[in-house]
Amino acid sequence: MRVVAVSFGRAVLSQLHLRMLLLTVLPFLVSIVLWGVGLWLGLQPMIDWLHGWFAETGSFSTTGEILGWFGLGALNTVLVPLMAMWVLLPLMILTALVFVGVMAMPAIVRHVGGRWYPALEKRRGGTMLGSLWLAFYSFILFAFLWIVTLPLSLFPPLTFVIQPLLWGWLTYRVMAYDALAEHASRDEMRSLLRRHRWPLLLIGTVTGAMGAAPTLLWLGGALSVIFFPVLAAGAIWLYVLVFVFTGLWFEHYCLQVLAAERGRLPAPGELKDLN
Repeated sequence: MRVVAVSFGRAVLSQLHLRMLLLTVLPFLVSIVLWGVGLWLGLQPMIDWLHGWFAETGSFSTTGEILGWFGLGALNTVLVPLMAMWVLLPLMILTALVFVGVMAMPAIVRHVGGRWYPALEKRRGGTMLGSLWLAFYSFILFAFLWIVTLPLSLFPPLTFVIQPLLWGWLTYRVMAYDALAEHASRDEMRSLLRRHRWPLLLIGTVTGAMGAAPTLLWLGGALSVIFFPVLAAGAIWLYVLVFVFTGLWFEHYCLQVLAAERGRLPAPGELKDLN
């Protein structure tokens, strides 16, 4: 746990560096342009389709009764726009994750490795293709669990439990691989990810709680619908900022344990004595 705490402190210091703060700008701008166009073209048709489906199936009366049991009957009038926003939210997370991974993570690796571990040998056990594939199928599982647990998010206490756990698992799966891909060999990556599974999951869960913070912007009921473009922009920037800090924390932890692991390995000349 000491290594987790030390790497957290180093990640905070690194996040305050001007270069790391500027890393949030490009992924944010690209995400804003992408989602600005996407929402302009697709949000209203999506809301219209959902509204038509609810009207045809008589689901408004059913959801009104269910929400009424919990004293949330007023939400039924804005339920369709809220559902559209909650469906789009995982896609916003995916774009922020991908853009940070592609645009920011290489700079994070260079920054942390160059400043803190300049003598650490780069064995390049990971690949860009491996990172993208891991991010893709991890997100598929994440999105499935997100949709399954979506009704529970109407109740804020459960949101504070479910969201951090989902984020923790996703960030642990994706960020730990990217953090080790440049410096660790393939065997070192497998070994470290297996033996440090729980500390890495702890880091993911803590940053998952931070990542759940933008979700609170969507809990404003009708106000969330009215100010959706502003809230979407704010949420995307927060996601990018959290992902950059998450990358820094994982990078510091992974390189620290990798350097310690190599320090305990026998020198090449000693290997014959061990056989």
